[in-house]
Amino acid sequence: MPAAQPPASPQGTHQDCPAPAGATRAKGRPRSAAADLAILDATRETLAELGWGGLTMGHVASRAGVAKTTLYRRWPSKNELVVDAVASLFDELVMPDLGSLRADIEAVVTQFADLLARPETQAALLALFAEGTRDPQLRRRIREAIVDPQKRLVRQGRAAAQARGELEADIDDTSAREEVDIIFDTIAGTVEHRVLVSGEPITPEWTRRFTDLLLGPMLAG
Repeated sequence: MPAAQPPASPQGTHQDCPAPAGATRAKGRPRSAAADLAILDATRETLAELGWGGLTMGHVASRAGVAKTTLYRRWPSKNELVVDAVASLFDELVMPDLGSLRADIEAVVTQFADLLARPETQAALLALFAEGTRDPQLRRRIREAIVDPQKRLVRQGRAAAQARGELEADIDDTSAREEVDIIFDTIAGTVEHRVLVSGEPITPEWTRRFTDLLLGPMLAG
């Protein structure tokens, strides 16, 4: 005798397949990459236009063409939204492997300078850093979402230089982390100060001289 067939689904077409064991059903509608990009772009544009104090979630939602509820589902606060909007800019930076540590450093410095030259980057960074001086939690988020992830560039550059024999291998993990921090702070701090504070250009000649000064101690051994 054949087994009894399960009743038809309410739609009368087919039954949904059961979810695999351990799978979790996502709540709500799936996130849209296009919507996220529009929101982050709108955040930087609004920040450049209205400043930190003038920016509201409502302004961003309106400019991005999304509902405010959509915005809050993705970012629960203005702080989180602005940090992610700035962090997404720095994701564009890459460490090339051009055959020498000098060429790699000069390429990254040039990329960073070009990024900082954009009006939206300048407005967003200056507003974010200014607000971060008054908000310890925001300052921590800046470090976690923007500063620390970009240290990957230094680690990648050092690893490539070590593989080429330009730099000695790391002695221990602690010393390696400290050196990465110092190199990152030196490059980021110098370039940001020249572009955002002094308002001076980053020219090829300046980049070469800066790289000379940076490489001197690194290659001395």
